[in-house]
Amino acid sequence: MPACLPDSEDGDHLPRVTDARRALLANRRIILASNRGPVEYTVEDGRLTPRRGAGGVVSALAALSESTPAIWVSAAMSRGDRLAAAAPNLPLPSFLPPTLSPRFVVVDERTFHRHYNQFSNPLLWFVHHYLFDIAYGPKFDEAAWTAWSQGYVPVNRAFANVLTPLSQAKVGERRPLVLLHDYQLYLVPRYLRPKVPDAVMSLFVHIPWPASGYWQLLPREIRTAIFDSLTHVDILGFQTRRYARNFLNTCEDLLPGAQVDYLNATVDYRGRSTRARVYPISVDVRHLRRGANSKACRRSYEELDARRGAITIVRVDRLEPSKNLVRGFEAYRLLLERHPDLRGIVKFLAFLVPSRSSISEYQEYRRRTFALIDAINAEFGTSEWQPIEAFYENNFPQAIAAMRLADVFLVNPVADGMNLVAKEAVVLNERDAALILSEGAGAHDQLGDLALSVSPGDVEGTAAALYQAIEMPRTERAVRLAAMRRAVESEDLAWWVDSQLRDLVEVANDDEPDTIPVPLAAS
Repeated sequence: MPACLPDSEDGDHLPRVTDARRALLANRRIILASNRGPVEYTVEDGRLTPRRGAGGVVSALAALSESTPAIWVSAAMSRGDRLAAAAPNLPLPSFLPPTLSPRFVVVDERTFHRHYNQFSNPLLWFVHHYLFDIAYGPKFDEAAWTAWSQGYVPVNRAFANVLTPLSQAKVGERRPLVLLHDYQLYLVPRYLRPKVPDAVMSLFVHIPWPASGYWQLLPREIRTAIFDSLTHVDILGFQTRRYARNFLNTCEDLLPGAQVDYLNATVDYRGRSTRARVYPISVDVRHLRRGANSKACRRSYEELDARRGAITIVRVDRLEPSKNLVRGFEAYRLLLERHPDLRGIVKFLAFLVPSRSSISEYQEYRRRTFALIDAINAEFGTSEWQPIEAFYENNFPQAIAAMRLADVFLVNPVADGMNLVAKEAVVLNERDAALILSEGAGAHDQLGDLALSVSPGDVEGTAAALYQAIEMPRTERAVRLAAMRRAVESEDLAWWVDSQLRDLVEVANDDEPDTIPVPLAAS
């Protein structure tokens, strides 16, 4: 859950625009596409009210429009979005750069529901995060096939139809760059590429790419359509080397006719060549620090400061199965059982954001999570001390304040593309916190040697890591945190954007190659 900080008072909420980026993008159009976009509309008192789209990716991609005019295509997800799409001459919201032009893809509500709530989230998301109990799911019955054929497929076609005229190069322009994002749009390249053969196209996968065997849970027709579509892009971006390698393995194992070159990290298929590249997403360090000093964050810090323990463990997560909340709280209970002297001293502040509450698996996971919290508080709590205080709300200033005051920060997902919360905590913390980090988080590749590393399924090991973090001398914690902070600062959000642009321009043959692909050895 990347934090969406309140805009600073001068409205400066974009990563820096580098001179190198300006040179790369001169006389070149950028077309962005993602499920969620830079602006969301609500209907209040009969009027359309725009709000800035949530998430760090919005900041990252919006920064491109400071370098060159950009068009951002996203789904109309709400009634307000649909009304905005139909409104003529709707003014650009003041929080967006004047060179950014948002566009909506509008489909009927039933089709979008099938795409988003019945296929993308409960099926594709679960495959990517290893969340199925494979003895029982997934089950591709008539409803699942309908969600695919009458939801996911038509929404992806609709995106391609909107993107087609926008992605065609005009006379005198350099080849346009089309940057697609995430699992909701996997079929767009298949429908778009034949219509815009000269466009330079990428798709960045923000979530984990699972091992090839797990993809066999999906019917062959569906998985083959997805893999075939992804080979229509020039560059397929991943968060980690492991995920890129998993993609190459997947094509070798499950896409008949694909030729995989592990040395150059490419897939050749039906006359096309796709490069697998690694771009670990990061945070806007400057904006994070400015936002942490906003009035809302300062007020939240004062409120939380009065509620922390002598030692405070903090976690900030969406409340969903992939975040591994239950095992994290079980490890804390084990810590209190094994070390009675910590009772009344160590407090756990948990900031849990509601997520996809209409999905039955999420509803059950929420029930189990709060039942466990209640049980731990009943077992160990006193009239003066509650072991766990949980905050179940979408309150970003509060979460940012919690990152500042943590002594121990727990991030133990089953699987995460990156987990920006870990990086945000490293940047913002003011108490030399120890970071406990799951091997299942993409951030582990960059921070794992300095954090306390845990296996997501190891409750005993996580309890031991909590105790190690509590007992660790503050001087050692400070050294570790400073090194992690430097790592995040050196590869920040602007670096993430620039790395992709350099590789895209290389594909366009406008510049000499300036990056060498990292060989991804077959596993």
